[in-house]
Amino acid sequence: MMSQTWLLLKDISALALAAAVVFSLLHLWGETAKRGIFHQKLNRKLVHISIGLVLMLFWPLFSSGHQGAVLAALIPGVNIFRMLLLGLGIWKDDTTVKSMSRFGDYRELLKGPLYYAITITLATVIYWRTSPTAIAAICNLCAGDGVADIVGRRFGSRKIPYNRNKSFAGSIAMAVAGFVASAAYMHYFCAFGLVQESWEMLGGFFIVSLVSAVVESLPISTEVDDNLTVPLASVFVSSLVF
Repeated sequence: MMSQTWLLLKDISALALAAAVVFSLLHLWGETAKRGIFHQKLNRKLVHISIGLVLMLFWPLFSSGHQGAVLAALIPGVNIFRMLLLGLGIWKDDTTVKSMSRFGDYRELLKGPLYYAITITLATVIYWRTSPTAIAAICNLCAGDGVADIVGRRFGSRKIPYNRNKSFAGSIAMAVAGFVASAAYMHYFCAFGLVQESWEMLGGFFIVSLVSAVVESLPISTEVDDNLTVPLASVFVSSLVF
């Protein structure tokens, strides 16, 4: 009984710390958007890259069982409801809308930002921190897709023939960023004894990131939000290589 109580207190403490950092970061990006420090599209991608990756940094603080996974998932889970309330116009928060939308329309939050929150929540609950699938899905969504947009806008003059909305530079940057982030988190979680790093796992991450970048470059990712297609591709390929 004492052990269970201790684990619960440990998980609640981890949740409080992680939530404080993540929501402070969201507030920071809201302020930079409000003050126009970054271009709106860049600010949006900085949110996209940072939130999921920062949240993963706190995973080792939670307990290893289902309780830890569920409590860790509460943070992105709360964001699901925030996106719904904001996207439906029930709750007004112009700062958040500006930091997460392309054009400042609150209804945009019912698409990409909502899918983003759902993906991270499900990856946390279903796969949790001992699974390379969770690492691959979140890293390719956050680092891969986020960096692809930033690099593509800056250096993407050479377009991909089958999708003129995507560039070679952006797709290459996505594969590299997703792979590097996955490898970094493999090493990070290994330091806590959560995964066993290996060349095989590293090779699996490379394949997942490469395929995710290809999927993101396809015309379907222009029609269907890539916050859906990228994690789905990552999870599917991960199921084959891990």
